[in-house]
Amino acid sequence: MNRAYYSDTISSFLLAKPATIIGTMSLCSEFADDPLQKTAWVEEIRILQDVLTPFSGSIYFEYSIPRMGKRIDALLLVNQLLFVLEFKIGEEEFPAYAVDQVWDYALDLKYFHETSHDKYIIPVLICTKARNSYTHLIQSRKSFIVNCSAN
Repeated sequence: MNRAYYSDTISSFLLAKPATIIGTMSLCSEFADDPLQKTAWVEEIRILQDVLTPFSGSIYFEYSIPRMGKRIDALLLVNQLLFVLEFKIGEEEFPAYAVDQVWDYALDLKYFHETSHDKYIIPVLICTKARNSYTHLIQSRKSFIVNCSAN
């Protein structure tokens, strides 16, 4: 079973056309991927292709968490760092439910996903229309805490 709709190295992802990535995700999706979903994927890909240039590692889109019956928007594995990315396309604030959502994903990977036990796990909420934000990165026993808030 492939747990992600799309997975590749970051270097290959950076060279891939968004339409190719979306086509792969659409073919792997077990749900109807409506135009709103595809628009979100396009924005996620654009953002990540803009910021990941200096990094190497692996990327996974729509990563399944079977225990929760949910999917993580994107995972990045860079060295021993596992970034759990939750996108809220068009969101102007950092809603509490979304913060809880990305935390739940990170905690599930930390405690119930064997291959993540030795990784630093960093949950990140990305609200694409938030005007002002600040980020705090705090290390805490094999995990990081990222607090992002709108001003």
